[in-house]
Amino acid sequence: MKITPRLLAAMAGGSVEGDGEIEIKGFAKIEEAKPGDVTFIANPKYAHHIHDTKASAVLVSEDFDTAGAMVPALIRVKDPYKSLADLLNAFQAAKEGPRGIEQPCWIADGVEIPEDAYIGAFAYVGKGVRLGKGVRIYPQAYVGEDVVIGDGSVIRSGARIYEGCIIGKRCIIHSGAVIGADGFGFAPCADGSYEKIPQIGNVEIADDVEIGANTTVDRATFGSTRVGRGTKLDNLIQVAHNVEIGEMNVFAAQTGVAGSTKIGNYNMVGGQVGFAGHLTIGSKNGFAAQSGVHQNIGDGHRIMGYPAVEARQFMKSQVYIKRLEELFRK
Repeated sequence: MKITPRLLAAMAGGSVEGDGEIEIKGFAKIEEAKPGDVTFIANPKYAHHIHDTKASAVLVSEDFDTAGAMVPALIRVKDPYKSLADLLNAFQAAKEGPRGIEQPCWIADGVEIPEDAYIGAFAYVGKGVRLGKGVRIYPQAYVGEDVVIGDGSVIRSGARIYEGCIIGKRCIIHSGAVIGADGFGFAPCADGSYEKIPQIGNVEIADDVEIGANTTVDRATFGSTRVGRGTKLDNLIQVAHNVEIGEMNVFAAQTGVAGSTKIGNYNMVGGQVGFAGHLTIGSKNGFAAQSGVHQNIGDGHRIMGYPAVEARQFMKSQVYIKRLEELFRK
């Protein structure tokens, strides 16, 4: 099938200006695009590229000023970034993924493998595992006993899912991620040593969650560590035992959440944020990178600093700090 700007506009719910029938062969960044590519402008600082890009088509907002642009086709949409995501997902879905069982791999007796599933070479699928339709388990992944993986989920190479954990539908677990390792539970003893507290719970990951490479989600001491529907965890994140993360949150890399903290919905968490244990965090908050959160937070706050405070308070304190030398001299 020939891909054209007119077809892309129809898929994205937009309109075309210019040549709607030029052939589109791929996607590219606007500064690197070549003839045959489609690209996008969502951030105003890239707007000047509209005059020198070699792309055949550019996704732009409905009110974007394209005066003087020489692009063969402009595709006007409400939200270029969201439209790009929709188009990329559509193209990805059109590609048929791998199917079947590669050898050598190890699948326990009694595990039913759906016809459209994929088990890569050297993968391990333990006793009592239940796999949904279209599940893909890539080479060298480990799926422990009694794990449940929902329809359409993808377990990338080298991911580890410990026994008893539950993965929802359409989840992606990237390489090196470990789901269900023991929580960090140790009881101090009179002689100064530490006795391990068995971690007998599990991890429950809801539908449409993505877990980044080398991220760890620890099993609960009792009950479940939970990650809610649609939440996205970046690479190199630590989620401790009995943490409960709600729906539609986004966490950037190197964030750490200590044990038993509860986080609501629709939060945006920057890189290297640290949450102390046993906190309750509300919904629709924004946490700037490297914030150190040591107290409960309600809903709708903008948090910065260490210890973390309201963003305005933090910025005021930075002004005062810059004036300390002058005040000391006085």
